[in-house]
Parts: sequence; C-alpha cells; structure tokens
Amino acid sequence: MAAKSYDVIVIGAGPGGYVCAIRAAQLGMSVACVESRATLGGTCLNVGCIPSKALLSASEKYEAAEHHLGAMGIRIGSLKLDLKAMMGHKDQVVTSNTKGIEYLFKKNKVEWLKGKGVITAPRQVQVGSETYAAKHIVIATGSDVVSLPGITIDEKRIVSSTGAIALAEVPKTLVVIGGGVIGLELGAVWRRLGSEVTVIEFLDRILPGMDAELSKEMQKILTKQGIKFKLATKVTAAKINGKAVDLTLEDAKGGNAQNLSAEIVLVAVGRKAFTEGLGLDKVGVKTDDRGRVVTDKKFQSSVPGIYAIGDVIAGPMLAHKAEDEGMILAEMLAGQSGHIDYDLIPGVVYTWPEVAAVGKTEQQLKEAGIPYKVGKFPFSANGRARAMNATDGFVKILAHEKTDRVLGVHIVGPEAGTLIAEATLAMEFGASAEDIARTCHAHPTLEEAVKEAALAVDGRPIHI
Repeated sequence: MAAKSYDVIVIGAGPGGYVCAIRAAQLGMSVACVESRATLGGTCLNVGCIPSKALLSASEKYEAAEHHLGAMGIRIGSLKLDLKAMMGHKDQVVTSNTKGIEYLFKKNKVEWLKGKGVITAPRQVQVGSETYAAKHIVIATGSDVVSLPGITIDEKRIVSSTGAIALAEVPKTLVVIGGGVIGLELGAVWRRLGSEVTVIEFLDRILPGMDAELSKEMQKILTKQGIKFKLATKVTAAKINGKAVDLTLEDAKGGNAQNLSAEIVLVAVGRKAFTEGLGLDKVGVKTDDRGRVVTDKKFQSSVPGIYAIGDVIAGPMLAHKAEDEGMILAEMLAGQSGHIDYDLIPGVVYTWPEVAAVGKTEQQLKEAGIPYKVGKFPFSANGRARAMNATDGFVKILAHEKTDRVLGVHIVGPEAGTLIAEATLAMEFGASAEDIARTCHAHPTLEEAVKEAALAVDGRPIHI
C-alpha cells in the first residue's frame, strides 16, 4: 500500500521539474517532487548554468581590470587573482539559488521526497523504502555528461563541465574537446584567468548548430582573444601522464596523427538523457535510440499517466525549454490548454561578446527553399557599444522576401542574450521586420542595433 497519494509526482527538481511542480501546486493539485541530490535545482543550478555564469561574470571583470579599464581612464595598480574567493562567490550564488527553490516549494506546498525515484507501476513511484501513488507521474530527470570512447573522465585531470567549474588552480594549459556552447564558455573562463586554451572540434566550425556567419565571426573574435582552434579534428586517445594528459589527435576523416599535451582536458562533447534506473522498461515506457522518452504533443509517454519534459525528451537541451514544458504540462494536467513553439526557443552562448539566436538560420532557409532577405547592422556603428568599448559583432535579421515576416535573428555582440528577447517576442507575435523598424527604441541603447538591422532588411539603415 502506498505511503501517500498525490495528484502529481515529479521525478527530478531541475528547471523543468521544479517549475512543473510549483505550477501544478499553484493550480490546486497535491504535488511531490523527488530529488536525490542534497540540494534542489538539478544540474542547472548546482553544477551547470548558474555556477558557470558566476565564473563567467567574475572572470570578465578580472580581464577587464587587467586589460581593458585603462582605455577608459581607470588605472589599477597591482592586480591579483584570488581563485579561492572567486570559487566562493560561485558557491554563494549556487546556494542562494538552490535555497530559493526550497523556499518556493514550502510557499507552494510542494513536498520534497528526498532520494532516488523509481517507477514501479504506472501510478506508483518508489523512493527509498516508501512507495507513493500519483494520478500523474512526470519524468524530469534531465541529462548527464557524454564522454568519448577511450577517454575516462576522472574530474581531476580529465574533467567534465562539473570538474571545470571547480579547479583548485588555474591550469597553464587547457584543452577543450568540443567547440559547442559549454566548451567555449568554460574555455573562455580559464583563458581570461591565464590558461593557454586550445579547442578541438570534430566538425569544420565551432557552434555547429548556429548560423554559419555567427560561427565564423565568433571564431575570429575568440582567436583574437587568444584561444586556439583545431577544427575537423578528433581525439583518439587520452592518457594521464603525471601532471599532464597526453592526447592523440587525427583529422576527422582519419590520418595525420599528432600529439598534444595539457595540464587539464575538458570533455564538452554534449549531454545524454538521464533515464537509467527509473524502471521505464519494466512499466513499458518507450525510449528512442538516444535513450530519450518518446512523448506525444501533450508530453505523455507510451504509458498513460506517465509524462516527460526537458532534457529527457527530444529537442534542445536548454533549461528554459524545460521550464516552459513544465509550466505547459502542469496547465494541461489542470485541464487548461498549452502551447510551445519549438522554432522560437532562443539559444545563448555567454562568452564575451555573447552569441544569441532564435528562429531559422540562413542554411535552414536555403535548404527549405524559403525566399528571404537579410538585414545586418554592426555594433561598431552603435553609439552605446562605442561608449562601452564593446564594438565586436553584429545583429542579423532574416525576413521572408515576400511577407517580410521575421524568420530568424542572429546576434554576436555585447548583451546578445538580453537583446534576443525582443526578437523572440516579436516573432512570437508574427512580427515583420518593418514592425521592429517602426517600434521606437530608446537612445542610446544596444537595442538600436536590432532596429537598424530591421531597417537594413529593407535597405534603409540610418547609421551605416
């Protein structure tokens, strides 16, 4: 017999899970959330998005003090890095965020079931020695680090993102395997703090999922900052040799073997859905070839009453995508309708400058045979960017050639992650480039670059 019964049991307290639990409770359902970690918030709050942004922000300020503030008339005498204090700042940020979720659970009467959750029957979840019943079970267990064949992550010399945000000292040399978001962000942190960073990417460009022009521009900027790149290259072996890691590399297509050594190697080749040990096979929940739960448009799995959201289902592995799915699912369970447009989920890389994108890339529009126009505006022509000494990059807007509807917005530049929100909102309402161009933007702001790019779609930018 079940220890207790709930309307909803959510397994996993990451961004998808905790948002789903809180929203379901707000809608009057009795809710429990299962989490085995000692703190709430999942990978994102504990060892992912939040701590990495704390280090990115701190390392940006350190580099500005070391190299850039002098140009603004700010003279700094002797500069010293206190890595222990910087890590303390990161830990404090994590604690305040995870404690914040605890407070929200108490406020909304969400019960935290501490331990590992296993689905033992379609409406039953076992946590430790107790079994709980639920009308609805939501799988929100997130994702785990992927390694490469023959490379063992020990979190000391060969690290994942988890180890890379907790190094005790700045490595002289750091090799990052993977030129995606996580690899570039953490590579940027340690490069600013003094590491010699080399990024190895299997494909022929970094940020492979983004618009090719953004990838090219970002590689140019990061190279200027001191990061080295080896593209179309694969790592075939990694061997720990005392205080170093010896890597064997070759061309992505094979051949041309070469060696490279580094104090620390960061493996950032992606993440995989975390579904092991949940008992899915025993209750008949279907998964795809990548271990993700197969769901319908209402997030329901092959077993009625069992749902899944976030990194464990198809789609981009992004915290905000999981949050929206959690919110929508809770509302659907309460009898409301919900909607998410998977074409309008923004992606951001928190390097400096930032990279942000929403909608279709030029390559996708070409492949689909959709006629489009391009409007571009450089930050070097934006007054606020000049005032900030942050003139790298541009805003690029893709609009339908006939209807002028905005199909994609791609930004490399200061605060790109903030600027992309305007574009996402505009596209959510079906805006045209003319709509953005006709909207009054405050001066002087970085947002004016978005307006100018919209004007450029029609060939009439003012400031270039």
